[in-house]
Amino acid sequence: MSDPLSEAFKKIDLSQVPSPCHVLHRGLLENNLKILRGVMDHSGAKIILALKGFAQFSEAKLIRQYLAGTTASGINEALLGREEFDGEVHAYSPAFKDDEFLHLLRVADHISFNSINQWKRHQAVAKSSTRKVSFGLRVNPEHAEVEVELYNPCASGSRLGTLRSEIKSAADLEGLEGLHFHTMCQQGADVLERTVAAFEKKFGEFIPQMKWVNFGGGHHITRPGYDIELLVKIIKNFKAKWGQHIQVYLEPGEAVGIGTGVLVGTVLDLVHNGVDIAIIDVSATNHMPDTLEMPYRADILGADMPGALPHTYRLGSVTCLAGDVIGDYSFTEPLKIGQRILFMDMSHYTFVKNTTFNGVPLPAIATYDPQAGKVQVVRKFGYADYKNRLS
Repeated sequence: MSDPLSEAFKKIDLSQVPSPCHVLHRGLLENNLKILRGVMDHSGAKIILALKGFAQFSEAKLIRQYLAGTTASGINEALLGREEFDGEVHAYSPAFKDDEFLHLLRVADHISFNSINQWKRHQAVAKSSTRKVSFGLRVNPEHAEVEVELYNPCASGSRLGTLRSEIKSAADLEGLEGLHFHTMCQQGADVLERTVAAFEKKFGEFIPQMKWVNFGGGHHITRPGYDIELLVKIIKNFKAKWGQHIQVYLEPGEAVGIGTGVLVGTVLDLVHNGVDIAIIDVSATNHMPDTLEMPYRADILGADMPGALPHTYRLGSVTCLAGDVIGDYSFTEPLKIGQRILFMDMSHYTFVKNTTFNGVPLPAIATYDPQAGKVQVVRKFGYADYKNRLS
């Protein structure tokens, strides 16, 4: 592999970090942030970080230098955004509890409802807020090009977003200042272009009365080969068509953290059962859930597909779940007990999803600072973190 992440971590000594451990490369994170800031500066859109995808708040000081704020899926993420990241705080949920909504009114700047029913339920309380909060509605353009159904917000029967048929008249939107759609997952600007066209076709009559439109997340803006010029063109054309007064928002999570970090693991034992098996302290179900959910195959520094290199191993975890297997990989040399293994691109949708199932410890969190040439361990987790989430 010759990508920037692999090249960077080939040169970093991680022998002394705890294992398992997420290690973020601050320089690579800042590279992503600079790309996103460039989109903001050239398009007039505001980009906010979706905390559901990347929430390493120890890097908030850096992130808030580039982005306009954060977006949350509930009160806890909203509080983290307010306390650590500064900037605007946006919130959306398929449904808000009454007490949660009251708390959000004291924290969020934008709140998007999932349905007309939710807006009507909370409308009286919303209008009584002493803070200036802008309210919007998430809509479903019924257009999606997501291949994995688990990640398709516009799948048939989806609970996410209001259909055009559910809006009887403009009066249903009275008091709302924005429209929000989210239909994408790890996709390019060409998909956004088609999505915006579908959104305009179904909801165009309501756009002029709005102050903002949120294009949601799933934009792979910092991925090599992404058409940034097309993205900027889409945003500019949208504003030119519907009014320069309309603020466009993008809320990527993965595009902030993609290609910025690794997950360090250690070989604990080597066994054989028809195939050579390496037992490691990294768990698919606990630490890398998307390898089972998506599913996808995580890359390992220096490894390849099974059989491509001389020594092939099945990598399995220490949990008692029979299927907690990360996959089969080949290596140039035989693995050794105590050897470190680096799983690549493990900053986004990893530690935000980690669990303590089976009492397996959470990975530590660390940052590599290229200017200082040092790794700083930001947080370690232990028994208390496991016990405190139980009763």
